[in-house]
Amino acid sequence: LLRFYCDYCDTYLTHDSPSVRKTHCSGRKHKENVKDYYQKWMEEQAQSLIDKTTAAFQQGKIPPTPFSAPPPAGAMIPPPPSIRKSEPGGFSPGWQPS
Repeated sequence: LLRFYCDYCDTYLTHDSPSVRKTHCSGRKHKENVKDYYQKWMEEQAQSLIDKTTAAFQQGKIPPTPFSAPPPAGAMIPPPPSIRKSEPGGFSPGWQPS
């Protein structure tokens, strides 16, 4: 007897058939478990990045104020999409700072 194990729900289904899997995977509880799993994974990834950045900063590998130096010649940070649109008061796509 083959039974399907759902890692997200930590449970075995009664039997392994496409219809049982489909019913299980379309259920509210399964979808919540999948969402929770990936939410937790994203939080762990973010925390890991924060920890690595903090460690690099403490070791002097990252300058204390990365934006204090002027940008290299020709470099420009694009404005947010809402400002880039050509509308009254907005900037045209070829806009350059004066």
